[in-house]
This record gives sequence, structure tokens and C-alpha cells, in this order.
Amino acid sequence: MILRVEHIGIAIKEMDSANKLFESLLGISNYKMEEVVSENVKTSFFKTGDTKIELLEATSDNSPISKFIEKKGQGIHHIAFETDNIVAEMQRLKDLGFELLSDQPKKGADNKLICFLHPKSTNGVLVELCQEIK
Repeated sequence: MILRVEHIGIAIKEMDSANKLFESLLGISNYKMEEVVSENVKTSFFKTGDTKIELLEATSDNSPISKFIEKKGQGIHHIAFETDNIVAEMQRLKDLGFELLSDQPKKGADNKLICFLHPKSTNGVLVELCQEIK
């Protein structure tokens, strides 16, 4: 079951300037920076209310974020929904005809298991499912 919007991912070119911009915009500092080596990305998280903003910077030219910025420029990359059972939610959505980008959840940033849905099955929006690792 989808519980809530967990975060909005924003693709950025350069972390230091983006962190400064979002610190000014939100009036708060990021609470965590982390590199996800398997995805070739550095992340920075801001929390405002119940929702988080995740800044995503590519760490290599062949990362999904680098390719996204090359095609579309900086901006909103994905919306993430929290679920209480990612495996069951993946199966439910697959059964409804949504295209998953992986058959099993992977370890993502911020202590989460994650899975992405292909944008062609979600009206052009990259959707991430995530579940807290316990």
C-alpha cells in the first residue's frame, strides 16, 4: 500500500551550489549527504514538514542522472512514494500493468529499499517506490 509522498528527487549538475540554493530557499540545512555507488550518484536530503527533497548529482558520465540532465536539463527527476511492503506493492503494480525497472528492490539512499516504475507506464513521470530498511 502506498502510504505517502516520501520525497521528490531533483537532478542537479553541482552539489555545492544546489545545496546553497536549497538552504536559502527552504531556510534549513540538509540533514544528510550520501553516495550510492551502485547508481553513480551523490545525494543530499532536505526535510520540510513530512516530505523530503533529494538532490541528485551524477558521479560518472554514464549515470542515469547524467543522462537525464543531458536530455532534459536540471529539474525534477522523480517522485517517490513510501510503501509498507515494497515487494507486495511491486507485484500489485506489475499485475495492474505498470512496467517496473527491476524485478527485485535494490538498496538506495537514506536507508531505503527502492524500485522505479518506467515513465512510459506512468504518464511520463519516473515513480520510485521506497521502504525503510528495518
